[in-house]
Amino acid sequence: MLGLEVDLVVGDFDSVDPDALAAAEHRGVAVERHPAAKDQTDLELAVIAAQRRGATRVIIVGSGGGRIDHELANTMLLASRDYAALHLEAISHRGRIVAVHDRIEIAGALRALVTLLAVGGPARGVTTRGLQYPLHDETLEPGSTRGVSNVLVEPVATVEVTAGVVLALLPNREVA
Repeated sequence: MLGLEVDLVVGDFDSVDPDALAAAEHRGVAVERHPAAKDQTDLELAVIAAQRRGATRVIIVGSGGGRIDHELANTMLLASRDYAALHLEAISHRGRIVAVHDRIEIAGALRALVTLLAVGGPARGVTTRGLQYPLHDETLEPGSTRGVSNVLVEPVATVEVTAGVVLALLPNREVA
């Protein structure tokens, strides 16, 4: 559907079309099978496999599978210190989410919305450039709405965090 070549499929395959899986195997795609009773989601297992294969950037497409528990757990996965060395990004029809463990650049259209949310504890030393409401060495607390609905005023903005983790969300404007 996206026109991408698949190198590896990972999971317990409890909800996959068996014909699609067989077709992938027939094309020589590597398959990493896991039991249904496991301690990680299929997505986390895929991130681990990508990390093990030397990936430095992982773009996750459609991480919810239609379930709110999976969507939230997989969003929180982006903030995990276990994967801080990876540039993790999730993209869905509702927008884009990027984990900020230190510094990132966010490219987007002028006037695009950007929300910054601290997860897993306070995010300290949060500094932004290229946003309408800049932050200067500030602390964002989990559960606070302080970082909601900022706006890109430059084609590329930067977000820096000296301690903690921030999720940068770029919602699609069409989504209510």
